[in-house]
Amino acid sequence: MVQKILRFIHKEVSGLHEAAYLLAFFAFLSQVLALVRDRLLAHFLGASHISDIYYAAFRIPDFIFATVGSMVSIAVLVPFFTEKMKGDDPENARRFIDDTFSIFLMAIGVVAFLAFLIDPWLVPRVLPGFAHDPMLPLLIMVTRIMLLSPILLGLSNFLSSITQIYNRFFIYALSPLMYNIGIIFGTVVLYPMFGVMGLAIGVAIGAFFHVFVQIPFIVYKKIFPRFSWRIHWASIKRVVLLSFPRTLTISSNQIATFFLIAFASVITAGSITIFNYSFNLQSVVVSIVGVSYSSAAFPMLARLFGEGEHKKFLQQMITTSQHIAFWSTPIMTLFIVLRAQIVRVILGSGHFDWNDTRLTAACLAVFAISLIPQSLILLFVRAMYAEGQTRKPMVINLFSSTLIVVFGFLFMKLYLIVPFFRYFIESLFKVQDVPGTIVLMLPLAYSAGVFINTILHWVAFHREYNEYSRPVFTTFFQVTASAIIMGYVTYKMLGVFAMLFDLNTVLGIFLQGFLSGIVGIIVCIILLKLLKSRELEQIWKTLHSKIWKAQVVVEEQYN
Repeated sequence: MVQKILRFIHKEVSGLHEAAYLLAFFAFLSQVLALVRDRLLAHFLGASHISDIYYAAFRIPDFIFATVGSMVSIAVLVPFFTEKMKGDDPENARRFIDDTFSIFLMAIGVVAFLAFLIDPWLVPRVLPGFAHDPMLPLLIMVTRIMLLSPILLGLSNFLSSITQIYNRFFIYALSPLMYNIGIIFGTVVLYPMFGVMGLAIGVAIGAFFHVFVQIPFIVYKKIFPRFSWRIHWASIKRVVLLSFPRTLTISSNQIATFFLIAFASVITAGSITIFNYSFNLQSVVVSIVGVSYSSAAFPMLARLFGEGEHKKFLQQMITTSQHIAFWSTPIMTLFIVLRAQIVRVILGSGHFDWNDTRLTAACLAVFAISLIPQSLILLFVRAMYAEGQTRKPMVINLFSSTLIVVFGFLFMKLYLIVPFFRYFIESLFKVQDVPGTIVLMLPLAYSAGVFINTILHWVAFHREYNEYSRPVFTTFFQVTASAIIMGYVTYKMLGVFAMLFDLNTVLGIFLQGFLSGIVGIIVCIILLKLLKSRELEQIWKTLHSKIWKAQVVVEEQYN
């Protein structure tokens, strides 16, 4: 039994669909734990001022991780580690690992320490809504505790870069599961004892678990990095110069979100929490579909382009894009139609009341509009990396992220000064009588920026491969037509099942949404079958193969 488990852990995987489904399975497990985490937080805190403090405390640590920590992300380091470890000099490879580790530890340690010192000055400036808040000292304390997380998660990223060279995907996939277990422990055990500080300690514990699961394999291979003051700067300079564009590309959307949270801090209490809950819910789809397919496709894209097989490279991009559209479009439709049922079932308990549910559901619907673009961006960026391009995706992502921030500011102003615009948005999502609807401007800004980002990437890729768009659009039209009818049927079935179940209970709401969605999905499958969808046929064949016996190659996972 132990040998079977070890063989599974050491398994390598190749093949787009098999790899994508295996990655999606692990992403699904991680997202289930994340939803359990959010439900517990919603139960204990609701969408309150206290929950705003908890989520606001992530901003500075997350910013540090998105900038300094992402310098040692898998997308950045794996090519360098692979090059060194496949060379003729093992000592040179070992020295390179030690040097990179030492520089990273010094850099993130110094940045985190400086942030710790200046937090009393920094926090009220990056989160202006808390500048005169009586609970500002608590927010500063919680932020300081969470500064451990970018150090630990960055270290985990570093070690993951090594484990991925050996294709130990199970170890890598286990890390986010352990991270969420730590946060759940903090919520259930430490919060009742220490309040919000207990939640922060849980985050730190989760980050420790995240890195700890990587250590046994690294130690077993005798390649655990050692700290050294004697740095060979020539190699490090090359890493920094080549990784800087990728770091900006990876972190640009997180930086934009940083500013949106700052905007949320100056509006209604609970807005930060509403934004985070809805963002986390929509991220489930991006993680399971977008990350899984783009990660599974990346190694093949890099190999095909490197071998000069440009036609096969294009075909791989077309196939991956078609399957992202195939999965994301119906899910997007279901998220919009069943938004209230999804939010109520997952978050609706304890202090999370009906108004919180309606507002979070409205934000979720706005985020859901950009689910397909978010997933396609991940694919386009990886395709450009496979071609050796780093500057183009960096410029596009930075430009789009700047637009997200600008849109956030402009949409909030528009909401306040143009009553018609405000009434239109509130009526569209049926939240006219819910306070704090201005928070809807933040996901609207995010989705608008993401759409522009996708268009720019699409146009740039189409200019190189003008045969890309036509087959992808064909799939889009097929699946969109089916999804629209599916959405209509699902919406009508909600009324039917509302008469059969008690909607004052979580079980009743779950059955109403679940059964309505099942009927809608059946209709969608029938329509796609009638339209002779190639993607449906490919998925059917893949699901009938032994996926677990395939060879899977894992690339980077994004949260």
